[in-house]
Amino acid sequence: MKNKSKVILLPCNSYREELVYDSLKKGLKLLGGLEALISKDEKILLKPNLLKRAEVEKAVITHPAVVGMFGKLLKEEGYERVILADSCGHGNTTKVIAGTGMDTYLQELGIPAVDFSEGIRTPYEEGVQAKEFILGKELLEINCVISLCKMKTHALERITGAVKNSYGFIYGLHKAKGHTLFPSADSFARMLIDLNQCVNPRLYIMDGITAMEGNGPGSGDPVDMKVMLMSTDPVALDSVFCRLVHLKPQMVPTCYHGEKMGLGTWKEEEIQLLTPEGELSMAEAVKKYGNPEFNVDRRIVKYGIWEKMAKALNLFQKKPYIEESRCIRCGICVNSCPVPEKAVDFKNGKDHPPVYNYKKCIRCFCCQEMCPEKAIKVK
Repeated sequence: MKNKSKVILLPCNSYREELVYDSLKKGLKLLGGLEALISKDEKILLKPNLLKRAEVEKAVITHPAVVGMFGKLLKEEGYERVILADSCGHGNTTKVIAGTGMDTYLQELGIPAVDFSEGIRTPYEEGVQAKEFILGKELLEINCVISLCKMKTHALERITGAVKNSYGFIYGLHKAKGHTLFPSADSFARMLIDLNQCVNPRLYIMDGITAMEGNGPGSGDPVDMKVMLMSTDPVALDSVFCRLVHLKPQMVPTCYHGEKMGLGTWKEEEIQLLTPEGELSMAEAVKKYGNPEFNVDRRIVKYGIWEKMAKALNLFQKKPYIEESRCIRCGICVNSCPVPEKAVDFKNGKDHPPVYNYKKCIRCFCCQEMCPEKAIKVK
């Protein structure tokens, strides 16, 4: 009989240090303790979601208290070889965390924040979608990765959580290139599954105390979910997130392909859901901790002949657009566009908002992710 994937659901109604610390400690105990997961002599990399520099209250990045309290637990248990790093969407690790409080936690704990110094070509012959990755040099020098992800919506994949957080292992501009190599939601998801299997994070912890709904992952709205999730199976973890926001996990490409490619499972009967108070059924968890009003894309994607024709003709597809009243003409969307010829540009000069050429647009939504003014939305 196949062992069930354990997902730990930790009720946590605020970012008070003692509450986050206690919740994380209870969650680790339910997974068998840190020593069951990590040896004391291993080099550990903490990988939060550091999409871009933003106020902590906006729920763009993993909350500093979650990172800080997990780091504290590691140090108390005698884990000394710990660093923190991410390949950010805009800026670098040290710049994104500066002034958020995460930098203070790390300094007090003696955990260096590292900027990936170079990209190393890393073959992965077992890959289904991707046979190699350009990974940060420092990532390849460690033994154990802990993924500290954020509960957010995503324009391309519907949600970004445990599986998607691993894209921050790709070095620098190669992240943008990845969107041109894997432009569809399905091909991008399969690449992410390959990446997770290549890097093989040891543990995934999701900060959902305050999540992001709507125009995520960078311009959405904060919403209280008051939970953290923890698992060694990223697909199972993401599927619990999906169910809590009343989204069918099989509609999420990273969950669907994650199960097909053997990374984990989204199937309810293959998941054991635990809390500090005991085991819960999925229905009980959704009733007690779910949010049916959570703003996430729940539309069903159809694949009939007319839909295929419409896609081929570039009709009726999701596309980014700019709300001109919000645009400050900073050019970040133009710089973020991974298409060499630029699908969005200052066609009418920098005195006017950038303009899209939808014939060139690959619908990766990098522009929407990185806009600092919430001026780009998807319709």
